[in-house]
Amino acid sequence: MATNQSAFVSSRRVAWITLLLLALTSAIIVIVPVWLIQPFSPQSERGVALSYLLKRWSPLITLGTLLAGLFLIAWLWRATRRWWLKATLVVILLPLLALTWFARQNHFEWMFKPAVNTSYAKANDVTFLTDEDVVMSVEKNGEVVAYPIRFMAYHHVVQDVVGGTPLVATY
Repeated sequence: MATNQSAFVSSRRVAWITLLLLALTSAIIVIVPVWLIQPFSPQSERGVALSYLLKRWSPLITLGTLLAGLFLIAWLWRATRRWWLKATLVVILLPLLALTWFARQNHFEWMFKPAVNTSYAKANDVTFLTDEDVVMSVEKNGEVVAYPIRFMAYHHVVQDVVGGTPLVATY
């Protein structure tokens, strides 16, 4: 009987460790792309590649960790008598649910929101630019427009029509 009890305690310990590792795996695969790709931070080619790789696989991996976590939580719940251990199981389940949801969101769109209610001004009327400001300019059919890099650096994209031709300027 003592060996059965010892094996049960050992398997519960392994289940707790596995559950914590599942939660850690979900957190890493979701948080690393958010941490690596931030507005106004330097980014390396390898970091961007890693971010997109993790972002591509995170919906599948977080679903797998959630399902495995639910199985372990259900198994541990039945064997757990102490309320604080059951509360710990709930505390572990909540981030697993949140990370599974977050893996299906496009947080890059949250960080780089498109400019809303944009307006254009004639070059002679502009007061917010200095001689040191860098701009991107486009000329088409005699119409010239300029997009300040200072503003483009956050939004990254602007849709416009220049000289009758629709275009997308990006930075």
